[in-house]
Order: sequence, then structure tokens, then C-alpha cells
Amino acid sequence: MHRLCKLLAAFVGLAFGLLNLSVRAAPPAPLPPGSGAGGGSGRPNIVVLVADDWGFTDLGAFGGEIATPHIDALARRGTRFTNFHAAASCSPTRSMLLTGVDNHLNGVGNLREAMPREHLGRPGYLGSLSHNVVTLATLLQDSGYRTYITGKWNVGSEPHNLPHRRGFDRSIIQGDTGSDNWVPSQRYLPHSASVEWFEDGKPATMPAEFYSSTYFVDRMLAYMQADTKPRSTQPFFAYLGFQANHVPIQAPKAFVDKYRGKYRDGWDALREQRRKRAIALGIIPPDTRMVRMGTTGDWDALSDKDQIYQQRQMEIYAAMAEAMDHEVGRLLDYLKATGDYDNTVFVFLSDNGAEGSDYRDAQPWLWTQYSQHIDRLGGKGGYGIPGPSWASASVSPLAGYKFYAAEGGIRVPMVISGVAGGRDNQIAHALTHVTDISPTLLELAGVPLPGVNYRGQAIEPITGRSLVSLVRGETEQVRTQDEPLGYELSGNKALFKGDLKLSKNDPPVGDGQWHLYDIRRDPGETHDLQLEMPERFASMQQDYLAYEKTRGVLPMPAGYSPSGAVLINGIMNYWLPSYGPAGLVLMVLLASIYWLTKGNKRSVRRR
Repeated sequence: MHRLCKLLAAFVGLAFGLLNLSVRAAPPAPLPPGSGAGGGSGRPNIVVLVADDWGFTDLGAFGGEIATPHIDALARRGTRFTNFHAAASCSPTRSMLLTGVDNHLNGVGNLREAMPREHLGRPGYLGSLSHNVVTLATLLQDSGYRTYITGKWNVGSEPHNLPHRRGFDRSIIQGDTGSDNWVPSQRYLPHSASVEWFEDGKPATMPAEFYSSTYFVDRMLAYMQADTKPRSTQPFFAYLGFQANHVPIQAPKAFVDKYRGKYRDGWDALREQRRKRAIALGIIPPDTRMVRMGTTGDWDALSDKDQIYQQRQMEIYAAMAEAMDHEVGRLLDYLKATGDYDNTVFVFLSDNGAEGSDYRDAQPWLWTQYSQHIDRLGGKGGYGIPGPSWASASVSPLAGYKFYAAEGGIRVPMVISGVAGGRDNQIAHALTHVTDISPTLLELAGVPLPGVNYRGQAIEPITGRSLVSLVRGETEQVRTQDEPLGYELSGNKALFKGDLKLSKNDPPVGDGQWHLYDIRRDPGETHDLQLEMPERFASMQQDYLAYEKTRGVLPMPAGYSPSGAVLINGIMNYWLPSYGPAGLVLMVLLASIYWLTKGNKRSVRRR
């Protein structure tokens, strides 16, 4: 069955590539001129910066070697959250960030592309925001804020779910999971007919080429400059959803060149270096231990040529992160020039942990659409993949990565900066969650929580906790030791209670069994406590079952795998409706040729 899924994946990728279905859009109109009017306000401006697939220690302020000076400056001016958790993939996290409601209650029980077809459309599994939630943007807009969004949206492309219907005055967004960072019309995987771009609720006219991080900041600055209303009477809420560092990892050459030779010692050495830096910064306890993940390769067993190739992957990854930070710096410079910076609250987070997939099953698609030659990586037409070994370094000292409920998949860097009365350079070790961001920002904006009814419609109430008291140093915790916090995605599960975490992860990251860890003292999840704390181990399993029941979590079908679901959904939702059974036969033929001649000889194409 697994072999069949791999073969079908190849069918889709190769046939899509040969048929060259990508369409380039016309260039956009010139950016509007602006006045850049500044001002102060009793209510702060708000900027939310969402990075894509950054590991726990990718940020300099969390122990990384990547140059991120502008976000690090925000961290020094505010609070770093070292025990902050999101979902292990993009759209569930973004849905909770925007609503303050658990993703199983807000409609995004799973990433649509990875959802088993038995689940799609059932309560909590729409793959997009449901009608029974109200967004942070709507609440701020209704209270007088001007609201803008640029970049990745990924919580629904239906007309009622686009940003203009979800509280945003201006928007230029990518509706789905991602695209090429140089050519906006280029799909990064063949799971849809085209990349979905929308501006103010209508299909967007995109440039033929761009660099995604630059473009998203350009458009945000244009929205701000074009809006001449005084900030003193109408503050703004700006949401930037970056693609960095989602695959394909790509970055301008000037940034890549800075990291040449930086990673010659390999991923294990980098993982240890970051652990030591995070300890020195106070991000993790001094005695933090690490496991070595079974998916991590043997650096010393690689040939010199392969080591150089793998170094280039991480050089580009680092460059992509620094390039994003550079663009954030442009936004900060603008706000300082207009006088808005000192009255702006900033939130930075990653949507999940580092990407650990090797994309082996996607090689036929990459072969026809991209080059993986070392000289092309990072540039236009090049497809970089960090892979599981570099992902282990990005999440150091944690275990696991994106898609899994291990800490490396769901514990991500988060910073809140610029809060009036907040402490500078503060580190908060309290258990916090992505649902906490909405109530935090609403409190700072002076907007009451909506409860269970809004505009005459019943809604799911916000369940997150405001973090304002933490940022101001008034408390050390926002949850009690006995308060359970549940989590599930694609069958990988966790329940937090105080400092304890109960979790179950599927292979290859986990063993499919429950484990118990003290993640405050042992964030690397190295010491299982189930035999030492049998009563807590049993009671927390009951707490998790209660979470599943109240949230409507559905069991995963037998034989489910995320990559298999992506394949099946791509075939059923796009390929067969567009090209019929004859197209499927063509896919079989062409993909068979690929696997016979090339696919079985190389795990990574370097043409």
C-alpha cells in the first residue's frame, strides 16, 4: 500500500510538471504613495508577525546563530516566551491565533490537504473557519481599529472566509499553504490547480516575479501609507504572514553568501551549540538534556561532496530567515520614522516547529518543475529542503518537528514587545498557548471578550488566557497546576497540566505509545515519568479523553498517513475532475518511467 501511495504521488507530480499548468499573472499596479502620519494613542497599534516553520532556537534571541537583529531587538524590549505552544502545522495554528478558540471547535481540526476524506466536512473538520467563530480582526475593526493583512492566510478561501469578510479593511493574501518565493504563481507541490491569491476579497493580480518577504512588507507599508486617518483616533492592527522558512527554502544570494562554510561541522554539532547558547541565555534549564532523533543522519558517513551539498541547504535556510528579519527591520524603520513605533505592540511567533519532511515522495514533481543542483539552490527555479537532520538542529534541544506533538513540533519561539508597563528583556517560562494571543491583544486594545454571542449569533467563546499580567511581571503563571490543556492533530496527541505533558506520537518520530514528561525541567523529553508517577499518568489520560469528547476529535482511519492523504486529496479534488481517468493512466505511465529510470537511484535529485 505504501509503495502504491509513492507511485501515485509520482504520477501526480510528473504529469503536472509535463503538462506545465502554472499560469503567470500580470504585474500589479504601482504601490500607492502615502503620508506616513504618526501619532500617539491610549490604545496601541498592533503588529503580528507570523513566521513559517521556524524551529525553537532558529531565532538569535532563543539561542540561534542566524542573524535576526530586528526581531532580537523586539525581544530585548519585551518578553520571550520559552514554553509557548502552537499546533504542529500551519492552518490549525493560524485559526487559533485569529480566534482564541481550539482548532477542533473553530473548523480547522486538521490541515485541509492532509485531512482524511472521511473527516472532511464533519463538525470541526471543515478545513477552514466555521461560521460560529469571530476573529480578532473583526473585534478590533468593530472597536475602531484599521486592519490590514499581507501574506499567508490559509484558514479558508471561500468567499465568506476571505479577510475582507473576517475583519480586515485591506488584504493581499495567499489563501492556501504556500508557493514559490520567487514566482508567486508557481505551486510548491501538486495538490491544487493553482496558487490562490486574493486582494480585498477578489482574485489578485500578482507580479510575474517577487521575493515573498519583500513583497509582503512592501504591501503592508503601502496600506499604512495610503491610510491618512490619524493614529491618535484610529490605531491599526497589522498582520504579516510570512512564507519564510516554508519549502522551497529560497533566499537572495547576498544573504546566502554570509553563511558560506558556517555549517561545515554538521547538524549534531549545531544542535549542541544551540543547546549551550539557549542555556546561557536562560531559555532552558542548565541541565537540559537531548535525545538524538532516529531520523537524523550520520554526518560523518557522508562524502565530502554530500556534506557540501547539505551545508548549502542550511546556508539557504539561515539566509531565508535573515532575509525575513531584514524585511521586518524595514517595517520597524517606517514605524519609527512616523512616530508610531513607541505606541505599537509587537507579537512574533512561528506557526509550528521546523519542517522535518524529506519530500522524497515528491521527487518526480521536483524533477519536472525545479532543479536541486547545488548551484541552483536558493535561487529562482531551485528547490531547497532542510530535511529531518537540519530540523533536529533548528528545534534544539527539543525532540520531534513539524506535524508531531513532540515539543519540537509544537513549542515555538514567541515574543511580545512594546506593552505599556511591560518589562524589558524578560523571559517567561509559564505554559502558554497560541489561543492566548487573541485575549492578550484584546485586553491591550480595551476590547471586551465577546462571550458566547456576537452580533446576535451564537459563537464559540475564546478559551485562551490573557498574557498581559505575565508581560507586566505581575504574575508567573496564567494557568493553574490542575488545569488541563489538550491538543490533537492527525492522531498525534498531547495534554498539558502544570509542568507535566502527556503525549503520544506516531512513527517515525514516536512509537505510538503514551509518555509523561516534566517539560519545565526536561524540555528535551528525555526522561519518561510514567512509572514514577503512575497515578498522574493514568489521570491525565482520562483528562485527554475528556478533551477529545468535548472538542469532537475524530479517530484517524486505519492506515492513515498525512502524505497519503495529501496524495488522495490532490487526485480526487483536482486531477480526476480536471483530466478524468485517462489522465490518471497517463500519470501511471509517466511516473513508472521516472521510478524505473531515476527515482530508485537517487533520494535527492541534483540535476
